[in-house]
Amino acid sequence: MTAATSITVRVPLRIRHRPGRKTVVTPMALAGVPAVPTRADPALVKAMARAFRYQRMLDQGRHESLTELAAAENLDRSFLGKLLSLTLLAPDLVEAVLDGRCDPGLPRLLQPLPACWHEQEAALAAERRPATLQIG
Repeated sequence: MTAATSITVRVPLRIRHRPGRKTVVTPMALAGVPAVPTRADPALVKAMARAFRYQRMLDQGRHESLTELAAAENLDRSFLGKLLSLTLLAPDLVEAVLDGRCDPGLPRLLQPLPACWHEQEAALAAERRPATLQIG
C-alpha cells in the first residue's frame, strides 16, 4: 500500500477589508514580473457575469422563458432582457471590458448596439472620441 501524500501550496496574498467588501491583494512583484492591476469596473464585470449565467440557464433549459427566469431571479423582465444583451457583445469587446481596457459604462452597454461586432466596436469608439468644436 502507498502512504497518503499531501501537497501544500502557498500563495502570497493578503485580504484587505474595504467598506462593504473584502479584496485579495497579491504582491506587486512575483518572480521579478510586476503585477498589472486591473481597472475593470466591478459593477460592469458583475453584470456581465450575471448575463452569461442567465443565458446559460436558459440554454440548459432550467427555465423555459425569460418571464420564468425573471420571476425566479426576482428581476424585472425588461431589465433581464437588457442584461442578456451583454451576451451578444463582440468577444474582443467583452475581453477588453473585463481587462479594464475599455469602460463604456453599464448604462451605455445596456442601450441597443448594432448586431455586427465590428459595428459595435466602431459605435463605442466613436463615442469615446472627443467632440470637435466647429466655429463658423
